[in-house]
Formats: sequence, structure tokens, C-alpha cells
Amino acid sequence: MHSPQAPEPLPDNVLERLAVIRGHIARAARDAGRAPSSVNLVCVSKTFPAEAIEPVLSAGERIFGENRVQEAMDKWPALRPAYPGVELHLIGPLQSNKAREAVGFFDCIETVDREKIARAIAEEIQKSGKHPRLYIQVNTGAEPQKAGVLPQEADSFIEQCQKEFGLVISGLMCIPPVDDQASPHFALLNKIAERHGLTNLSMGMSADYELAIQLGATHVRIGSALFGAR
Repeated sequence: MHSPQAPEPLPDNVLERLAVIRGHIARAARDAGRAPSSVNLVCVSKTFPAEAIEPVLSAGERIFGENRVQEAMDKWPALRPAYPGVELHLIGPLQSNKAREAVGFFDCIETVDREKIARAIAEEIQKSGKHPRLYIQVNTGAEPQKAGVLPQEADSFIEQCQKEFGLVISGLMCIPPVDDQASPHFALLNKIAERHGLTNLSMGMSADYELAIQLGATHVRIGSALFGAR
């Protein structure tokens, strides 16, 4: 197995960094006996302006992650028409008063994590007829400062979302604690997903995405290794 972290320093140019990341994704997937195409790169473009994102769009990437509803709504309407097929993922916490905008604007909401949000999303889906893909965020490290349903409550919350609110849940997302070994968290998320027949796992970021791929990630969220420090 290769190390989960790229040993070489990051190139200065964003397109060179993208090429390195693509290579590492493909290699990690093959090491795990998977097709490289089974792993999706979510380019985390939060806080970066349009001019920083356009080279990555021009290079063919189409999945982008944003943390804040308003920032995405300010930035992407001007970019989307020029790059057909863009898929926007909300990867930051969602407040219930932003549910309408989030449902209408994003293609995927990765941070469904509590009853109030699930209910608000369900109501907006019914009103608007929009159906973004939905992932439940699991707080695998049970960190009090972090969003996400606790692991021991994940099964009942998934079922509540499906049965009580009528939501179609596509997958799960997690952010392991910074100081923990990430692999137990990725393995835990994978196990919860398997229990519910969920096939999408958004896990792994710039420092650990290769490890996440080895443990089943279908989406890796990469920001600093691609765009540089914020």
C-alpha cells in the first residue's frame, strides 16, 4: 500500500497540483482493487474567487464543494453557464433558515445532521419540486464543536429521514478529528452505510484522501492540496 499522504511537495501551479491529485486518486483506487472512475473529486472551492476556480473548470473538473449557501449563490451563477455539467455540493453546516436556498441551488447537500434540518429540507423539496441528493453527516469522533449526528444515533436518524420525512438518502459524510488516526472513522462510516444500503461515502480531505479511498470513499473533498492555502 502506498502512503496515504503524497510524499512530494505540492507544485506551484494549480493545474500541476490537479494532475498530481488525479494521479494519487487513480493509484489509490487501483491499490484498493477499484476503478479510478469510482472515486469522484470534490474540488473544495470555498473562499476562492472565480478566477482561481476557472482553470480547474477548464481542465474538466465539474464537482465543487462550498461551505456557505450565500457565498456559493454569489459566486456560481456567473460561472455555471460557461461550464455545463457543474455539480455543486454543500459541505458546510446548513441552518434551517437557508434550507430553501440550499434545496434550490445545490445539486447535493452533504450535511443533513438533525431533525430540524431534515424536516426543513423535506418541506422545501415538496414546495419546489427540486431534489438535491442528500448525505447525512456523521460526527464519527463525537466532537462537541462539530456538526453531525452521533454514530450511535445514526441508524435511527437515517430511518427517520427516510420514513418520517420521505427523504431519499444517497450517502454519508464525515470529518474525522484532526488529531485522530482517520482510518477507524472511515471504516465506521462505511459500516453504517452498508447497514442501510447506502453507496456514496464522502470522506477524505487533502491530508488523508488516499486512505479514505482504500476504505471505500466515493467522494474525496480536496481544497488546500488543490487550490493552495487560504
